[in-house]
Amino acid sequence: MKEFHASTYLSVLLLVLVSIGVKQQSSSDDAEIGKPVPVFTLSGTDGESYDLESLQGEFVVLEWLNFGCPYVERHYRTGNMPALQKEFTEKGVKWLSIVSSAPGTQGYYESDEMNEQNEKMGGMQSAILLDPEGDVGKMYGAITTPHMYIIDKEGVLIYKGGIDDQPRASYEKTKLANNYVRAALEEAMNGDEVSVEISRPYGCSVKYKK
Repeated sequence: MKEFHASTYLSVLLLVLVSIGVKQQSSSDDAEIGKPVPVFTLSGTDGESYDLESLQGEFVVLEWLNFGCPYVERHYRTGNMPALQKEFTEKGVKWLSIVSSAPGTQGYYESDEMNEQNEKMGGMQSAILLDPEGDVGKMYGAITTPHMYIIDKEGVLIYKGGIDDQPRASYEKTKLANNYVRAALEEAMNGDEVSVEISRPYGCSVKYKK
């Protein structure tokens, strides 16, 4: 019988642990490009209940939101995010801004105050949804605010990542960035392939419940 060296054992153990880690990491993000998205139901700040499954047949944008985040603030105060929301909601896109901040953390507000904050920021989304337990955010693998996702009419994810390619843009240059969300929506709505399906999200970390 061959001797089983300690180094061999450690190598095998390391391989197993790495495999487990990769599996856990991949399973934590169930929103994959080209596959049906995880469905959910969340309450909106307007008092309505929003069921993602019922929106099949429409393009849907999910935007992770935290008004206390300077990156989010830049996109709202420059009018960049509200203009994008208005442009595509007028074309029939459902734009859902999701707040996964836990109570007591940055970006969390009760419904009435959240609506007040949104009015100050000029938000033009279809609805703001509250996810205080963070279940939906974690289901989608949302890690930043903003973190953007686009779902096609069949309920399939066609884009996820940052809003654009300029995480450090000044207020003046924000509107000059290459906006991945606009490009993906325009391509998909024209029946074309989405040229950039994934990009690196940037912004503040989502303030999940610990």
